[in-house]
Amino acid sequence: MKSLLRGAALALLFPFQSGVCEDDAILPTTLPSGGPPSEMMARWLKAEAFAALDRRTEALEMVKSPEEMEKWQEERKAFFLKQIGGLPERTPLNAKVTGTMEGDGYRVEKLYFESQPGLHVTANLYLPLGKGPFPAVIHPTGHSNTGKGRDLYQMASITIARGGCAALCYDPIAQGERQQIPGPEGKLFASTSQHSLINQGLVLLGSNTSRIMIWDGMRAIDYLQSRPDIMKGKIGCTGISGGGTNTSYLMALDDRIVAAAPGCYLTGFRSLLSTLGPQDAEQNVHGQIGFGMDQADYVLMRLPKPTLIMAATEDYFGIEGAWDLFRQGKRFATRQGFPERVNLVEPDTEHGFPPEMRLAAANWMRRWLLDLDEPIREEGELNPLAPEEMFATPNGKVLDLEGARSAFEITQAWCETFEASRKENAKPANREGLLKKVRALIGARELEDLPDIAGEELGDDQFILESEPGISLPVHLVRNSKTEYTIYLNGAGSAAAIAAGDVEALAEDTGNSVMAVDLRGLGETSVAGKPSGFDKAFGRDWKDTSTASLLGKSYVGMRTEDIWQVVRALRAKTGTDDLKVNVVAIREAAIPALHAVALEPDLFGTVRISHAIDSWKDVVNTRQVRNQQPNLVFGALRDYDLPMLREVIGKERLTVENPVGADWMPVAN
Repeated sequence: MKSLLRGAALALLFPFQSGVCEDDAILPTTLPSGGPPSEMMARWLKAEAFAALDRRTEALEMVKSPEEMEKWQEERKAFFLKQIGGLPERTPLNAKVTGTMEGDGYRVEKLYFESQPGLHVTANLYLPLGKGPFPAVIHPTGHSNTGKGRDLYQMASITIARGGCAALCYDPIAQGERQQIPGPEGKLFASTSQHSLINQGLVLLGSNTSRIMIWDGMRAIDYLQSRPDIMKGKIGCTGISGGGTNTSYLMALDDRIVAAAPGCYLTGFRSLLSTLGPQDAEQNVHGQIGFGMDQADYVLMRLPKPTLIMAATEDYFGIEGAWDLFRQGKRFATRQGFPERVNLVEPDTEHGFPPEMRLAAANWMRRWLLDLDEPIREEGELNPLAPEEMFATPNGKVLDLEGARSAFEITQAWCETFEASRKENAKPANREGLLKKVRALIGARELEDLPDIAGEELGDDQFILESEPGISLPVHLVRNSKTEYTIYLNGAGSAAAIAAGDVEALAEDTGNSVMAVDLRGLGETSVAGKPSGFDKAFGRDWKDTSTASLLGKSYVGMRTEDIWQVVRALRAKTGTDDLKVNVVAIREAAIPALHAVALEPDLFGTVRISHAIDSWKDVVNTRQVRNQQPNLVFGALRDYDLPMLREVIGKERLTVENPVGADWMPVAN
């Protein structure tokens, strides 16, 4: 058997300044990969992402011919649609105009329609004076609790309408009149939080909050095209920030959008990961970096249709990334023979929708939708109204409308459509196929494909295990037996349990030697710092788990491999090729442990899990989940759920204690 632990020869991989760190920590203050242990996952994931982006750049450089460019576009469009779970079916819009207003050089209709049955989209349609028909621009707003009522978005829509194009400014889900979660004491949840809460259940169905947003925008176009005063073949799209995200997605996927002007969003993932890191849920399409789809591809996918990139010099979305993206688009368009179809405007401003962008968007629409190159200027006051004056519903709450459904209810109903496939996969006759699907969904490799394990024995029964290059796991061993072993895994980290004597007590109770291991991103390698409100909902490591998702990786799969690597290291160290190891897994380590034992039962004896959810359907059915993002597996509920893994393991081997709900509150066992 090839040696898995390379022993003393690897001592130089883990240079210590002064032995073991304080507070029972055994990792050095600086890991070989550079930086403190608390940043290990961020560094490792960023390196993986940059390598994938480098591969995309190399591949794009090879795309020259019309056939190659068309293939590039088609592959990414198909991937994009697949990763959001496809699109819903078209159902009646049931549109209703609820009010009209006269403005200076324009008029407004207040309205709503149903993008999906019971899912109401509230909007204001700004129309130029006259009878039309007019070209029309859909305008999804940026992240704002007041949505379309915010002054920035009113002013942009007014400018577009004064320029001769209608503008349908609408509330994205969880914004404006479309709030989905009542906040504490009458306050509103931030739209970013609501988007990410909606996303928790959608991830498990192989989708993303962006699916709802994209379909809202497509149905907005359907509504405009149903009106006699709108030119059906002259549709544009613009928006900034979150509206820039929506514009980027819609312009890439809907061929009806002739002209697009996304603002204060497009920059490129290399720039984003080097600065802000991932943002809220709809901006992270699962696997897109791993597949080879960067933000520039939203522009490339739609060429030669014209796109104006609007980027602010002082925006927190990096301007250098925006210029690199622009260059990619310009070169692609030039190869197609249409270099004029991509342009960039850069006002010397911060994040927002400043006059320079409003006019740039309006004039871009005039050029491509009205065939007018004569630019307009903003003249006179724009006079935005109070947000409540723009309400399309009686009380500004779509969920109070008759027959209204929330995004959560729609996700729950969609989840039930996969119940038959889950039941079929659960049949004993289909177990082998089920486990293959599970392994593929979590992204876990076969044992023989895992890397060799590096490690260092530090003395005093402390070790460092390198699960794979760049991933260091601290290990504490409490000896009680030379032949029986239990792995102790605690989502809160091992140090506190060791200090409290819990690990020694486990060794005493079982008669086993107990290895307390911090899986990657837990314990000593968990993200440091005081958690924010967003952290409390989605985990302190939400940026890391989001980056992993962009790569197409799951923390469940990576931690499952870590557990296997611990057993393989034990087998190598003891010279026992058939050693079976018991497992105790608590909190965030529990779901990886279930997968590890179910997929590789020959490595394990018994398994005891504690403080874990019973079913992923709990996530789908809970609006305000807490810290579930690390334990989500993209698309899992299309094929399996956690009770199916417990059935595979069997009651004789598995003990479940202290179950919790998706909100981390205890539930009856």
